[in-house]
Order: sequence, then C-alpha cells, then structure tokens
Amino acid sequence: MASSQSDVLRGTLDLLILKALSLEPMHGWAIAQRLEQLSRDALRVGQGSLYPALQRLEERGWVDSEWRATDQGRRAKYYELTRVGRRALGDEVASWHGYVDMVEAILRST
Repeated sequence: MASSQSDVLRGTLDLLILKALSLEPMHGWAIAQRLEQLSRDALRVGQGSLYPALQRLEERGWVDSEWRATDQGRRAKYYELTRVGRRALGDEVASWHGYVDMVEAILRST
C-alpha cells in the first residue's frame, strides 16, 4: 500500500502545496506541518519530495520565495502564491475534480 500512496502523492503534491500556500505564506517545514494537519495526520511529506516540488512551482512562476526570520528568529525561505499561482490553483482543482469524476465513473461501471 505504501507504494500506491507514494504514487498518488507524486501526482497531487503540487496541488496540495498550492492549497496550503493559498491560506498564507509559509516556510517549507510549516507547509509540511499544515498538510499533515489538514489531512488529519494521514499525509506526511518528506523534504525529499517537498523541496523539489517547491522548486518546480517556483520555476513555473506559481510561487515566489524570500528569506525571512521565523517567529523563533531563525532564517527560513518563505513561499507565497503568485497571482499566476492562484489561477493555477483554480485550474488544478478543476482538473483534480475531473480526474476524480473519471475514476468514479470507471469504478461504478459494471
């Protein structure tokens, strides 16, 4: 089962990160914590998946980043959705719902 969870994660991680960042700008560790919280501890995103995804989103222009001090006074790279990223989130959500509907249709077929 771990393999199929990993496959699903690879296909949806960008969407989940965009959703988390739609709530507020965050540093990487906070993004992972927020996704864990929103999933009721069902999803744990490792650094090896999170940071490449953030880099991918930044390259697409969907996310911007800047170095800032955390509440604890440490330096961390904060990520924030761009205007293009907010539009992409809407598109990605619509695409996800279409995908889920397609899978549901197949599973309901007899």
